[in-house]
Amino acid sequence: MTNNTPDHASRAETALSKAQILSEALPYMQRYDNKTVVVKYGGNAMGDDELAANFARDIVLLKQAGVNPIVVHGGGPQIGAMLERLQIKSEFKDGLRVTDRPTVEIVQMVLAGSINKEIVTNINMHGGKACGISGKDANLMLAKKLEKMHHDPKSNTTKLVDLGFVGEPIHMNPHIVEVMIQSDLIPVIAPIAAGENGETFNINADTFAGHLAAAMNAKRLLLLTDVKGVLDDDGNLIEQLTLEEARGLIENGTISGGMIPKIESSMAVVEDGVEGVVIVDGRVKHAVLLELFTEHGIGTLLGEKL
Repeated sequence: MTNNTPDHASRAETALSKAQILSEALPYMQRYDNKTVVVKYGGNAMGDDELAANFARDIVLLKQAGVNPIVVHGGGPQIGAMLERLQIKSEFKDGLRVTDRPTVEIVQMVLAGSINKEIVTNINMHGGKACGISGKDANLMLAKKLEKMHHDPKSNTTKLVDLGFVGEPIHMNPHIVEVMIQSDLIPVIAPIAAGENGETFNINADTFAGHLAAAMNAKRLLLLTDVKGVLDDDGNLIEQLTLEEARGLIENGTISGGMIPKIESSMAVVEDGVEGVVIVDGRVKHAVLLELFTEHGIGTLLGEKL
């Protein structure tokens, strides 16, 4: 006899709704089957236990669905907290942390140590097989000292800013990551790299993820941030942008402030062969799944192949 109680009907309706969601996700799952997706993970999502658990489940589900997820993580707030705890003064120039020798030792300890292993543990707790590495492992990334120029509008002069052990990539050797994703392992990577003389360099996580995505010929690079994406003049999300459109929005001031370097670096990644870069609000539950496995996603997709 069929059970027609209200509770049974409600459960049946809920089950049907879940089945419909899975069915609607099928074409998007097929789109990313056996494709590489690099996810830069950081911001508020990393410090919130519930969002961190949701992120871990998303990454495990991607792997189970036949996608090859690679996680590159930041850790600015955690580094700042540890430096303060150890009473090591830290300053910023043009938005970048000046990283002297004592600071870079803490950066390496926090990024490749505590943060990396927390993410690895979280993914493993939700059924994945994550493995934590850094840019130093198997010479994944070779870097050099970042040379950054600063223009002073008051004096109209430009000078070189010394950021210490802040680096920029000069060579990627993704062999270790290729080996990992061909198995059931999920790479979780801390953005530090070695220099030609054995120095340790702190690499911006967006920059690291972008270079890795290009070297891996990734289908997507997802940049999880603390904003919805690129907004128009009315504050509405712009879902898709070509490179030409993005340049135009920078020129007319629609894209401004800290979003400019993020968009400029994203455009370089697309020009290097990655099909699309998406700026995604990491504060949204299951942001990764919503972006990849739904029709319109939830962020701003930048790329020529839309």
